[in-house]
Amino acid sequence: QVHVVESGGGLVQAGGSLSLSCAVSGRRFSEIAVGWFRQAPGKEREFVAGISVSGNFTYYSDPVKGRFTISRDNAKNMGHLQMSSLKSEDTAVYYCNVHRSAAAMRSGYVSASWGQGTQVTVSS
Repeated sequence: QVHVVESGGGLVQAGGSLSLSCAVSGRRFSEIAVGWFRQAPGKEREFVAGISVSGNFTYYSDPVKGRFTISRDNAKNMGHLQMSSLKSEDTAVYYCNVHRSAAAMRSGYVSASWGQGTQVTVSS
């Protein structure tokens, strides 16, 4: 069973940066894609970014495109999300998920392996 643990959230002022990390265990990391999702209060969970198994393909939602960068470190079984130029509307709990396809995650296909999430709060 895949186990994911997110970390790196916190409080930041608008315009600032944060870096999130996702530690993955229970599955060969080099064979899975990694995705980041977020859920703001009163809203449904939404796709934020995904990176393919090879790392050669990345996907971003329109609201974060150009500001967020997803990456992966196969040696450490970790995924990362570098967030910059943060806005108040980025405030949410951020979750990591894994799947065989990052493109599929962008379309809403996810595994049942959700972590506890990490809170990101952007003050304006």
